[in-house]
Amino acid sequence: MRPQPRRALRLALAAALVAAPLTVAATSAAQAAPAAAASVQLKGVGLDDPHKKDIAMQLVSSAENSSLDWKAQYKYIEDIGDGRGYTAGIIGFCSGTGDMLELVQHYTDLKPGNVLAKYLPALKKVNGSDSHAGLGTAFTRDWAAAAKDPAFQQAQNDERDRVYFDPAVDQAKADGLRALGQFAYYDAIVMHGPGNSSDSFGGIRAAAMKKARTPAQGGDEATYLKAFLDARKVVMKKEAAHSDTSRVDTEQLVFLNAKNFDLNPPLKWKVYGDSYSINS
Repeated sequence: MRPQPRRALRLALAAALVAAPLTVAATSAAQAAPAAAASVQLKGVGLDDPHKKDIAMQLVSSAENSSLDWKAQYKYIEDIGDGRGYTAGIIGFCSGTGDMLELVQHYTDLKPGNVLAKYLPALKKVNGSDSHAGLGTAFTRDWAAAAKDPAFQQAQNDERDRVYFDPAVDQAKADGLRALGQFAYYDAIVMHGPGNSSDSFGGIRAAAMKKARTPAQGGDEATYLKAFLDARKVVMKKEAAHSDTSRVDTEQLVFLNAKNFDLNPPLKWKVYGDSYSINS
């Protein structure tokens, strides 16, 4: 199996870290483009419906992990040599960028005395570096053990929702987008991060809005989504690890061309040349 695309991305970013400061992955959700007040009446079921959300996670996992089994990633942890310490979990929390620290702190809030709580001092010390000081083999072993704990799985889900999923869906709904557009926003935040810089989700959205109006502004949904995906591809092609845009070309654009705005199964798509399907 090919290396996980998430790992390839972080490896490609390693060289850039020499010349640029670390970017904290788990930026506060407030830094995502804020949802504008809107009274758009959306048809269909939103991406926050439990079944639709599971579909969204499978779609992301097909690109990030070459697998539809996104729940298998709770236990994932390794140092991929990108200067960000350990990368772990369903989104790729990193010990060197603060989001792993926030995750373990949240886990400890949910379950004091858990197996990872004792590593909080070490995680605070290594934040901003690639150091394993105070972590090491014992930490990776305990991470795998914690992954079996429903409370730790819930903590990962909570941080995913706080930083990525909820801001994406809220903004998409405010823009008048149905489930497909909500997913397009979510997948973009997962890859590019929240924020308003030109290469983040907010910047991509701003670039799209210069080309087309959102449905909330009276624009055509398909036209706006095409503009958003085109703007995203421009950003993706700026980095070697993103230059394969198949998660847009042979996934999201396939659904858009079929006018499957509600992201209803059956769904068939390809990522990096591999075929996937969700039948129900």
